[in-house]
Amino acid sequence: MTNENDNIRRKLRTDEMQRLSTDEFKQATKITLQLVIDNLRSMHNVGSVFRSADAFRVSHIHLCGHTPVPPHKGIHKTALGATESVDWSYHKRTVDVVNALKSKGVKVYCLEQTQNSIALEDFCKELHVDETVALVLGNEVSGVDQDVIDASHGAVEIPQYGTKHSLNVAVSAGIAIWSVAQKLQK
Repeated sequence: MTNENDNIRRKLRTDEMQRLSTDEFKQATKITLQLVIDNLRSMHNVGSVFRSADAFRVSHIHLCGHTPVPPHKGIHKTALGATESVDWSYHKRTVDVVNALKSKGVKVYCLEQTQNSIALEDFCKELHVDETVALVLGNEVSGVDQDVIDASHGAVEIPQYGTKHSLNVAVSAGIAIWSVAQKLQK
């Protein structure tokens, strides 16, 4: 017996998803969001951030400090090739990247729980499609370094209502990237 909704519920095949090739991705318009990764330890988290960045066409990822860099099979395991599509660079000191971005007019915010942090939803309401924003993602244990917070324009926080008030950095990145992308997509 065939249900009239069968065509609606049928899972798409890979060839039906209209995926871009790496070359097409490189040529595609990106959102004006950059990510600054401050001393992550886990290659899997780095790979996951790359994959989310690819999904929403983030313009650049700055890998800083002791964050692992591609190519590495541990990163590739979760990035699934996104290290080839998303532009990235390595920098020794995160604070130097923050200062350089600010000097170019980029608004730099740390994704961190701080005094006076802005709720992600409120932050996104204030974004303008023509501005460039960078989000700093911090270490899995200690978060974003205080000197980086001090150098940034401010902090953005994902409101949480449970007992932990702590999300995995890759999960936080995915939530924040999606939220910002909704506002910055042209």
